[in-house]
Amino acid sequence: MTKRPKRGSRRVYGEELKAEAVQMMLDGHNAESVAANLGISGANLLYRWKAKMIGQSGPAVETLDARVLQLENELRRTERERDILKKALAIFSQKT
Repeated sequence: MTKRPKRGSRRVYGEELKAEAVQMMLDGHNAESVAANLGISGANLLYRWKAKMIGQSGPAVETLDARVLQLENELRRTERERDILKKALAIFSQKT
């Protein structure tokens, strides 16, 4: 009878490290570089953490989406106001 070699136990990562890794990915870093920088075993693990954390923050994401929409509308309104003021300046600065 042959004995199997003992497999190493799984590494346990803390919630703080998981949150930091996910935040780095959300900031635009790719999963492979984040995994290498933080000493995490693989990028697939990061993708699972990200999916889990985004799934947990559903209402917060909806709130952010609503805020983004509000800010985009405000930006369009402000740009229209700016364009009107530019035209008014051009009209009033003309010499007759």
